[in-house]
Amino acid sequence: MSTDRENTMREWLAATLGHSDYQLERASDDASFRRYLRLHVAGAPTRIVMDAPPATEKLNTPVWLDVAARLREAGLNTPEVFAQNMERGFLLIGDLGTRPYLDELDETTVDALYADALAALLSMQTKVSCEQLPALDEAWLEMELELMPEWFLQRHLGHAISCDEWDVIELAFRTLINSAQAQPQAFMHRDFHSRNLMITDAQNPGIIDFQGAMCGPITYDLASLLRDCYIAWPQARIDVWVENYRQRLVHAGITHADATTFRRWFDLIGLQRHIKVLGIFCRLWYRDGKPGYLKDLPLVLHYVISVAQRYPELSELAVLLERAIGARDITAPRPDATATATSK
Repeated sequence: MSTDRENTMREWLAATLGHSDYQLERASDDASFRRYLRLHVAGAPTRIVMDAPPATEKLNTPVWLDVAARLREAGLNTPEVFAQNMERGFLLIGDLGTRPYLDELDETTVDALYADALAALLSMQTKVSCEQLPALDEAWLEMELELMPEWFLQRHLGHAISCDEWDVIELAFRTLINSAQAQPQAFMHRDFHSRNLMITDAQNPGIIDFQGAMCGPITYDLASLLRDCYIAWPQARIDVWVENYRQRLVHAGITHADATTFRRWFDLIGLQRHIKVLGIFCRLWYRDGKPGYLKDLPLVLHYVISVAQRYPELSELAVLLERAIGARDITAPRPDATATATSK
């Protein structure tokens, strides 16, 4: 953060609070250009300062405010907004605490924590309107999928994609797009996973990082949660969670899909998401200079390969990826591309 922006933020905070007797500490990092600071004032609950620079976040901040209001109106636990300065990109919001799901998920806690998360997800899909939110349409799905060949295969692995390989990739992408469009569409958080769910004493979970919300396939957020990029669960356990949630959606009248159809939807939208994430995690390093996400590539790749192998029309994609990777350590930056990342 530049000195000028730091000073501007502190001036705004002093004017908002009516004093300068406060302390700030970093609350969390973000994959975007936002940052979050925890505000401490003696005798008062902590608050969060969102620093969303207008140069990069001007369009995202109004969406964050809109979606926060929609979720709160549906009875979901999102940060309350106490003050805002849209021109400068500052928000003062409620603090949902310091206990992300990821830090406390284990074999003994997962069922209770996921029960709360799935109940919140059902509320989002049945009570939150996605009117005027962008649609996860064909163009958007294709744009996301194309991040993988550009940033993972070409930039990260240095793999030159042949014409035959492009045919395999495009056929797989068409299969995934068709499956996504075949699903009922509903409100979609779009990043509903263990780092964006906070354990709270009341109304668990607290829900954050929802400014990417769209109208999209009903299994997208379910796949984000159950095939989390940061923690994995046995397939048998996922099978039970998926089928139980399908039955709840059927009961709610959201879908009448049978178990086989719903499972295919779940698998293929999860595959679409994880193909996208392979590209995004690499882009965060090579474009944005954020190396921390490379260590999470192996789990994401495991999801991609295992699901693609399960469906004959996608199995060639798994073969292509395994061939392109070979014996490489995919968590290591490509040496001849590192200079680009560190110079930004």
